[in-house]
Amino acid sequence: MEYEFELRFKLPKEAADGAEVIERLGRAGCTDALVGIGQPGRVALRFTREASSAGEAMVSALRNVKTAIHAVELIEAGPDLVGLTDVAEILGMTRQNMRKLMLANSATFPAPVHEGSAVIWHLEPVLQWMRSRGYGIEQRQIEIAQVAMQINLVKESDRIGVSAQPEIRMLIA
Repeated sequence: MEYEFELRFKLPKEAADGAEVIERLGRAGCTDALVGIGQPGRVALRFTREASSAGEAMVSALRNVKTAIHAVELIEAGPDLVGLTDVAEILGMTRQNMRKLMLANSATFPAPVHEGSAVIWHLEPVLQWMRSRGYGIEQRQIEIAQVAMQINLVKESDRIGVSAQPEIRMLIA
């Protein structure tokens, strides 16, 4: 099955040459990715990868990137963190329609991970919610969003340290 996803990384100082980065990524097996190197010190890869599962697709892509550039640091896997405009685009509807749907179902719509001037959700629960209401969401869309969310949560969890997690889990459960 074919999976589409994005991985964004911070490059180490020694990997500053964009042409060299692209060449190394190609040699490491990232020939199925569109590479963006517009921002200095960053690289974004939009993959269309054949694999037997979403997890296999994303893990193999992460492995390929780490092989190409050893000290690269993952910033974010996507699709995961989204605003209403992103969700509307993914589902092929207008932002206004998505907002109306969210407001009309505020009691059951998934809770955001950030509320403020920009409201952000994890995509996977939103897709699950939409699917439960009869919207034609493909299972592979849900799977890739779920794996992206898991990767991002593991990355963030590692940043706070394992010793802090049990106490925090007790407080938020």
